[in-house]
Amino acid sequence: MAQFDTARLERIGAMGRRYVDDGKIPCSVVQVADTSGPIYTDSYGWADVEQQIPITTDSIFRIYSMTKPITSIVLMQLYEEGELLLEDPIEKFLPEFADPQVMVGGSDVAPVTRPAARSIRIRDILTHCSGLTYGFFRQSPLDARYREQGLGDFSTPDYSLREGMQRLAEQPLLFEPGSAWNYSMSTDVCGAVIEVITGQTLAQAFAERVFNPLSMLDTGFSVPASATERFTSLYAPIPPGPMTRIDQAGTSNYLEPPAFLSGGGGLVSTLGDYQKFASMLLAGGISGGNRVIGRRTLEYMASNHLPGGKLLNELGQSLFSEVAMDGMGFGLGFAVVEDPAANGSMCSPGEFNWGGAASTAFWIDPVEQITAIFMTQLLPSSHYPLRRELRAAVYQALN
Repeated sequence: MAQFDTARLERIGAMGRRYVDDGKIPCSVVQVADTSGPIYTDSYGWADVEQQIPITTDSIFRIYSMTKPITSIVLMQLYEEGELLLEDPIEKFLPEFADPQVMVGGSDVAPVTRPAARSIRIRDILTHCSGLTYGFFRQSPLDARYREQGLGDFSTPDYSLREGMQRLAEQPLLFEPGSAWNYSMSTDVCGAVIEVITGQTLAQAFAERVFNPLSMLDTGFSVPASATERFTSLYAPIPPGPMTRIDQAGTSNYLEPPAFLSGGGGLVSTLGDYQKFASMLLAGGISGGNRVIGRRTLEYMASNHLPGGKLLNELGQSLFSEVAMDGMGFGLGFAVVEDPAANGSMCSPGEFNWGGAASTAFWIDPVEQITAIFMTQLLPSSHYPLRRELRAAVYQALN
């Protein structure tokens, strides 16, 4: 069990408090835990700056892409149950993805394509090696095609998950499946596969398979009326000030259940709820006697699955990721630290992690046997080096 210097623990909270005091983020909520439970917790700032509503440890946050590990766990539960294999083509479950095309030239309105060498496989959508992308990247003509269809662009879709898959399947791929890595709507496809196999909505599958077993009572695709007072507002670094409110908690779309259940980024959650999920991962897939995922399955998920054992910076196509790419591999739903020195941050080999677009983050360190979770609400996550500074603050406190 990790041993911490009590005095140095305060530097963890101080890191986030500085950002709040400087007006750069609205709030900072952080927790470090080991196998026995939380070691250090700090909450500071505002759920809504303009209304001066204080943040609390049970405030509800948009966790965006921290949804992805939950989706990946549920898909791998189905793998454990014999419902799928990693080499299965996704058209086995979603026929609209048969005969994919790769974009090799042209423009967003007149793409030039050729048939892909093979189908997109389950492993590809778990590792973001599918050839899919996101509309909000604005990096290629294909991204523009996504935006035209309301795919992965931070809009609120008025269509269902299955209709979203039909729109997505009509688009060409950025590259041959399995040949490169690009952060993408792949995990939304994972969610659609879950719905087909289980015959449930993604919300129902999540509740039955993760939220209820872990008592994650404040996690879901919308904020219930009974909890609206705990919801946070969302900010972005838009001039003239360093921070502008872009989604007020009291009028947010998150107050109503969405039409599109996004396994890639649709959930809201609390620090305490996500800690239950992280603690389950740290414990090898078990929590309070509930086995959520097999130990060996989780170890397999948290190993590098990139083609040829390469790292993200060697294989990545995207200019954006929720982690620094150097020294990082990618598993089945998590980024995986392969080389801490190359990554330029104090962490352990084998750490697995991910973050969300509103600057939230978590990691699991199986060497030191600790977890860390950080919550705030600033979009995008790449604006400040919060995650790297948090790592330094946590690891400097270890004896």
